[in-house]
Amino acid sequence: MPICFWILLTCARVFLKINNHCMRKKILLVFTVLLCINGISIAQQAISSKLKVFIDCHSGCDMIYIKSEVNIVDFLLDRLAADVHVLITDENTGSGGDKYQLIFFGQNQFRNMTDTIYFDNDANNTDFEERDLLLKYLKLGLAPYIAKTKMVQYISIGMKTDKAGSETKKDTIGQTKDPWNYWVFRTSLNGFVSTEEAYTSSSLNGGFSVNRVTEELKTGFELNGGKNKSIYRFDDDNGVPQKLTIRNDNYEISHFLVKSLTNHWSLGYEANVSRSSFSNNKLQPVLRSGIEYNIYPYKQVNTKFFTISYVLDLRRNYYFDTTLYDKIKETLAGHSVESNFTFNQKWGTIDCGLEYHNYFHDWKLFNLEANIELNIRITGGLSFNLYTSAELIRDQIYLPKEGASSQEVLTRRRQIATGYQLFTHFGINYRFGSKLSNFVNPRFGN
Repeated sequence: MPICFWILLTCARVFLKINNHCMRKKILLVFTVLLCINGISIAQQAISSKLKVFIDCHSGCDMIYIKSEVNIVDFLLDRLAADVHVLITDENTGSGGDKYQLIFFGQNQFRNMTDTIYFDNDANNTDFEERDLLLKYLKLGLAPYIAKTKMVQYISIGMKTDKAGSETKKDTIGQTKDPWNYWVFRTSLNGFVSTEEAYTSSSLNGGFSVNRVTEELKTGFELNGGKNKSIYRFDDDNGVPQKLTIRNDNYEISHFLVKSLTNHWSLGYEANVSRSSFSNNKLQPVLRSGIEYNIYPYKQVNTKFFTISYVLDLRRNYYFDTTLYDKIKETLAGHSVESNFTFNQKWGTIDCGLEYHNYFHDWKLFNLEANIELNIRITGGLSFNLYTSAELIRDQIYLPKEGASSQEVLTRRRQIATGYQLFTHFGINYRFGSKLSNFVNPRFGN
């Protein structure tokens, strides 16, 4: 029996045996205080920590969508610290669809609980439908684990505590205390070497970043750098062996901060310093600051997203070689307007963007870029996909005055002048036949 109940019982017995009215009032006061303390203790015990989940996905999961739709658990980056390790894999089926497998490995107090769930994703399903299916079965697999915690009282059919129309009622079940205060650190180092008799190419790239993301604020610092080296071996017109070595390097350090103002407005800035020998950039500090408006509430980002932003920028350019405008260094100010639109529905996905930028000292120096991506299911097994990116370039003020030799162009040592860039990819897909061939047979990799 808990000590609080033992004390309460003792006080009750003493209370009944005492005839003195004054003494009975004092004991009654003590009894009331202890009862309140015990009630607070019970209430505190009812608020237990959330289930800790590690998602190990090998199927291109949309983690932003999963985290926004299932906020009754904590998603961890450390698999060993999680209560449940969820391994998600998929295999192609004979009908052209996918058979998903979700294995739930219980850890810590759930180490004796392991479960596996399978489901089939039809070949005609859009990304929207596939994403919803995965979320559905992930919820079903997590339910038995949540049912064994104090958090079971908060389970709803949607497994989402913030219902529509109640955005102001946040943190009803409390936020989990994070010893890292939501800071995430990442570091990387990678390289490659490719060689043949007449050509050798190698590169080494590294990076470090630290980011913190909450609903109210996101900020981060990044450091990236890389070195690229290419060696060409050939004979000149006289048959004399030659060796040409090309080196390019690039470095960048940046910091950004974005503040959430309302459900539709946000404010942010970015500061970075970069260097690129390929782009004639010896040193370039840049400061950008702007405001963004989302026509839809940010919480609807998984289904519809339509933002318009305005950004001011100030930069100081130092060049390796004198530019087309006889500059070895200069200070430039400009602005940009950017819009992004994403619409996800069961019939498909539309994603497009538009960005315009120009310098204040000469409005003829501008850059206009647009892109659109469509993935539309027309009917049954007939679908259409399209990706187009186009850029109108009128602001290559950093190009060297003397231009680039044919050798520098062919070896990608220098960036050259261009008025536009265009890329398009499109296709039509049609599938017919059995919809019931859901067997997985990975023999010989086919």
